[in-house]
Amino acid sequence: MRLSHFRELMEGEFGPVRAASLSRDHVFADLGGRTVEQAIEAGVDLRRIWRAVCAVYEVPPARR
Repeated sequence: MRLSHFRELMEGEFGPVRAASLSRDHVFADLGGRTVEQAIEAGVDLRRIWRAVCAVYEVPPARR
């Protein structure tokens, strides 16, 4: 997955403002206690990050 596609998924699901806030502020246990932005910087696979976000925010399987 490309970073641009990941950002599109985030914005499509949460809207641009909430996606940006969620990426900066929410700490995910499944990402080692990192935010989305920290996980990206650490080189965590973007699919893993997306799955973690989907699990916490209960994104329906059809949109995962």
